[in-house]
Amino acid sequence: MKTILFLLTLCLVACSSTTDSVLLAEAGPVNVEKIKVLNIGSFHFGATSDANSVDFDEHSQANQQAVKDIAKLLAQFKPTIVCLEFLPEDMARINQAYQAFLANPVRLDTRYGELSMLGFDIARLSGVDKVYGIDHHLGYNYSLGDFIENSPELKNSVDRQTYLQLTHQPFLHYPKLAERNQRFDQLSLLEQLQLTNHPLMLDYMLNTNADKLFYVGIDDGFEGAEQAAQFYLRNMKIYTNLNRIPMNKNDRVLILMGSAHTAMLREFIRRSPKFDMVNTLDYLTAK
Repeated sequence: MKTILFLLTLCLVACSSTTDSVLLAEAGPVNVEKIKVLNIGSFHFGATSDANSVDFDEHSQANQQAVKDIAKLLAQFKPTIVCLEFLPEDMARINQAYQAFLANPVRLDTRYGELSMLGFDIARLSGVDKVYGIDHHLGYNYSLGDFIENSPELKNSVDRQTYLQLTHQPFLHYPKLAERNQRFDQLSLLEQLQLTNHPLMLDYMLNTNADKLFYVGIDDGFEGAEQAAQFYLRNMKIYTNLNRIPMNKNDRVLILMGSAHTAMLREFIRRSPKFDMVNTLDYLTAK
């Protein structure tokens, strides 16, 4: 009897191992034709209401040339669809501006910052006749944690230590990245965009815009999580807008947005059955 039980156990273990092996094999690379996506994050070139801004003179001839050079690098992706951080309902006005730029592309259009300077020029070089807007506006209070920290009447009852570390020492475990980020204004535009699109920097953008609020709450409430959820919801709606655009397996999609949106879209795209995200840094390297 003991021998029979032992053999049954061996059989079950073997069957389980075989099943696990099959599942692991299925989880590996699959030769499925998906739509290629180049997902690019940028800081805002012009004036911005964002908490953090970069000093960038969009009218400088040197900066104009730097943007043109980067547009050439990114256009090597050969996108057939270019998506920018505009509202879909504004597309008639935006594409009118794009057509005006196509008629006279000698000087970049600075009207919409990086979207018209870099986005329009990539679209022009790629030969697309229009651009798409996929943005969605939704307000949320990403400074809620700071407000609670600085309020004598309120107390963060969740995890103040982690919140403060993410606020004041976001690169605590990455000193080289911290040093490079501190010299951000001294970097060339290409180097700034390379750093902006580094995977650890994109993780930082998620932390600073939303995820650090998971460590904030008053008493037994979820005030931080509820505000973070609004950030997630906004980006889920942006991703839905992306999926409203008619496309097929032969299309190649380039997305240019603020880096916080890029970071969130990265999470959605990389587990999508529809899209295959290429490495942005491969296209931000001078050839």
